[in-house]
Amino acid sequence: MRILVTGATGYVGSRLVGALLDEGHEVVAASRNPVRLQAFGWADRVHGVALDAHNAEGARHAFADNGPIDVVYYLVHGIGQPGFRAADNRAAATVAEAAAAAGVRRIVYLGGFVPDDEKLSEHLASRAEVAEALTVDGGPDVVWLGAAMIIGSGSTSFEMLRYVGDRFPVMPMPGWSTNPIDPISIRDVLYYLVAAADPDRVPAGAYDIHGPETTTYAGLLRSYARIAGKWRAELPLIGLDTGLVSVVTSVVLPVPGGLAADLVESLDHPMMASETGLRSLLPDPPGGLIGIEEAIRRALASRRRRPVDKLADPHHLADTDPDWAGGDTLRLRTLAAPLTPSFARPTLGLLGLMPGPVAAAVRTGLDVLVGLVPKGRTA
Repeated sequence: MRILVTGATGYVGSRLVGALLDEGHEVVAASRNPVRLQAFGWADRVHGVALDAHNAEGARHAFADNGPIDVVYYLVHGIGQPGFRAADNRAAATVAEAAAAAGVRRIVYLGGFVPDDEKLSEHLASRAEVAEALTVDGGPDVVWLGAAMIIGSGSTSFEMLRYVGDRFPVMPMPGWSTNPIDPISIRDVLYYLVAAADPDRVPAGAYDIHGPETTTYAGLLRSYARIAGKWRAELPLIGLDTGLVSVVTSVVLPVPGGLAADLVESLDHPMMASETGLRSLLPDPPGGLIGIEEAIRRALASRRRRPVDKLADPHHLADTDPDWAGGDTLRLRTLAAPLTPSFARPTLGLLGLMPGPVAAAVRTGLDVLVGLVPKGRTA
């Protein structure tokens, strides 16, 4: 099929492009700034197109000027940006209307779980509203895949878990940290996304995707610390709401503040998959779904950044993932390597022996010194 991927420069989108190419599809990679596409290892294997989901006329031209499209993957979001909820709704409607006018048959949208709570965070409420906005009369059918936390280096939610586990010798455990969650590995996300393009395999509708295990956010922190070889004490906290934690998180973690805050506020809800899932329609990936601890091990096995199409495992860190991703030790090695003589570079491995809080302080100071401006958007 001929497939257009919006959000192709994001975390999921950049890996999805490679997975679609491996399946033999023709890929049109969309970005507001097509020049950015040249940084990705698959750039010479795709057709790049300028598409700004917030510009209706530009979106129509993007479809009209680039030939027939069978399927559109919608991976655009503005979480972390002021007023993102309303802006995301308008952007989804804009792309859906342009796709309908161009005769696109299907839109595949990756969103999040939406709990049955009366009061949802802005992030969770927005995910459901975007799915609704993508559905237009006479337009493409829509497949909405909902996922909770995606485990893999470069994933915003995993990077937040990493930094909490690395930087806090005493891990805070608020009451809501015991809410259940059904995480999923990035390998399995890509498997389900690729399958969702085929109407013979996946009928239109909403489906939750998840890994083989249910845990809690506290359980994820414990698993991360154990696999990373870090001893961490726990501090139960009663009455600490996500609003306060989101403010603290945006200050003490290198993840862009608005993005971190919006994600933390979503932790106030159970993140369990509904009974409507793709496991009832599709066989599991070869070798089975990847469990939580194996996914974390794969993510932590990433020692340096590589081109996204050359990753040995999609859990590894790509050279196009955000600069703030990958952990404090990797960031310190990256900053120090150009200043270290080649014969002495093996000694940079000793940075891994630096205590987490110390590495965090040094990394923060160096980032300020070099004027690091974090990339604030991942999909």
